[in-house]
Amino acid sequence: QVRLVESGGGSVQAGGSLRLSCEASGYSGATYTYTVMGWFRQAPGKEREGVASIAGAGASGRKDWYVDTVKGRFTISRDNAKQLLYLQMNDLKPEDSGMYYCAARPSWVAGASLRADQYDAWGQGTQVTASS
Repeated sequence: QVRLVESGGGSVQAGGSLRLSCEASGYSGATYTYTVMGWFRQAPGKEREGVASIAGAGASGRKDWYVDTVKGRFTISRDNAKQLLYLQMNDLKPEDSGMYYCAARPSWVAGASLRADQYDAWGQGTQVTASS
């Protein structure tokens, strides 16, 4: 069974940086390499929002996607050998605060997506707070 564990959250001043990590386990062979991964966030009283997604090794064309509000500030990346997913967050703003979740799409799906309903495995989340 797939398990995702996030780490790296914390509290920073506006303009600061954090790097989130997500450790994946339960994938057999090279399956993780082909799995689409994503980062989502949820602030109190708001719906879960797709932040960034990265395609698996089998996808063609563009590999990473971002919600408009984080473009140029956040970078998603992955280390397939270690089954790790990262989210580098720079120039954090108070509106970036929330619980951040790592998620995985079914392994047979190739395309990146920012839609939460297209992911079937989720981590427990890590809290990010950026204060002004």
